[in-house]
Amino acid sequence: MDFNGSDTLPGPRTEDHLPHTTQAAVKIVIVGGFGVGKTTMVGSVSEIRPLTTEETMTQAGIGVDDNYGSDTKTATTVAMDFGRIGITDRLVLYLFGTPGQERFWFLWNGLFEGALGAVVLVDTRRLEVSFDVMDRLEERGVPFVIAVNSFPDAPRYAVEELRTALDLAPEIPIIECDVRRRASSKDVLLTLMRFLHSIALSGARA
Repeated sequence: MDFNGSDTLPGPRTEDHLPHTTQAAVKIVIVGGFGVGKTTMVGSVSEIRPLTTEETMTQAGIGVDDNYGSDTKTATTVAMDFGRIGITDRLVLYLFGTPGQERFWFLWNGLFEGALGAVVLVDTRRLEVSFDVMDRLEERGVPFVIAVNSFPDAPRYAVEELRTALDLAPEIPIIECDVRRRASSKDVLLTLMRFLHSIALSGARA
């Protein structure tokens, strides 16, 4: 998804130092297949100028990468995206966007290290690319929510249809979003934080 059409924060981004009220900082990873909007999400929601590692797409990737929808995509993430957002005065999220191409998945293990949770971005035109992503999170024991990015030409499905298609447990949240919009991306992150809170409460009662 093209970042050029996404929201930008009014005025300059905040400085890199943490607010003095911060009591906790949490690492969150944003994962998904090629071109689902990970870089756009980090860029739209980050309060600091996001760090990106995008490189121009070349002919070398043809036949190697899954370049679905790349007719308007000219760059791709080759290492990670990084941003930061304050959820409350005391809680800050560090956001790490993963590369989508399978040949860069060896980097995921390092990005997953220490992550409290994850957002799996989904494109309903190609749900099948989400299975490997979710498998890797489950193997690492990283809780996640599903965020369905709204592409104009993508089919729409009811939540329960998606849950069945993705073979998701009933407790895993599914939320529709437009990652170009800051408010929408922030709603996804708040959904993840509420889910993580519910997991923590369940563990405390056990």
